[in-house]
Amino acid sequence: MDFFKFFMGESKKSKNVAKERLKLVLVHDRADCSQDFLDAIKGDLIRVISDYMVIDENELDIRMTRTKRDTDDAMVPALVANIPIKQMKDRKR
Repeated sequence: MDFFKFFMGESKKSKNVAKERLKLVLVHDRADCSQDFLDAIKGDLIRVISDYMVIDENELDIRMTRTKRDTDDAMVPALVANIPIKQMKDRKR
């Protein structure tokens, strides 16, 4: 049974998930960014974007991660937002 798990990658899957979760916790701590802060950003983004398009608020995903800076390849915190757009609004100015 464990022989099949080795080839199927099932045991590594949970290890990788736990590793990614730990990385996210560390990024949140290092960026001094609480869940309340992310929720406030999410609310602000929804208000601003809703002027221009209809979005799926239930599927909106905002998280902190790490990325390499272009100038010196240093790892820095990054805010990543995945915002599903249902449709664009007709905005005549």
